[in-house]
Amino acid sequence: MIKVLFVCMGNICRSPTAEGVFRKLLQERRLEGRVEVDSAGTHGYHVGEAPDPRTQRAAAARGYDLSTVRARKVTPADLEYFDLVLAMDRNNLDVLRTLCPPHLADRLALFMRYARNFDDDEVPDPYYGLGHGFDLVIDMVEDAAIGLLDDIEKRLPPAPALARKAKKSESAV
Repeated sequence: MIKVLFVCMGNICRSPTAEGVFRKLLQERRLEGRVEVDSAGTHGYHVGEAPDPRTQRAAAARGYDLSTVRARKVTPADLEYFDLVLAMDRNNLDVLRTLCPPHLADRLALFMRYARNFDDDEVPDPYYGLGHGFDLVIDMVEDAAIGLLDDIEKRLPPAPALARKAKKSESAV
């Protein structure tokens, strides 16, 4: 299993959006049991809160359900547990680097490195902006999430049922 953690500042806009979009992609590709996903914030401003209502509305309009997500603060244990810890921007990546033991630093990256249609390195924080910022976040997150999942699928071992079927085919030859 590959474990992915999405991280922004407060865990109420960008990272829960990434979690919701990625969960839906996992369901569509039938990979829920093979890839684990979560989100967290580098700051504890909103611990226990649901995502921002504007985030939830924008996500729901595109078929993503964020209703079960609750904000939490990233912990040092998260950096040990998750295989990929993907920050939404450089500021949050810098915070993660201060928490991360040197031997785990290769787990940290900017999420937008997986984007195919956006040249931006960072997902902008829509919290203080107008409503259209939440739609832009979803556009960017969808793009990067597809690229991330394509990358992860290449690294996953064959599913057990597929592996058994392949072995049977080989032995029949």
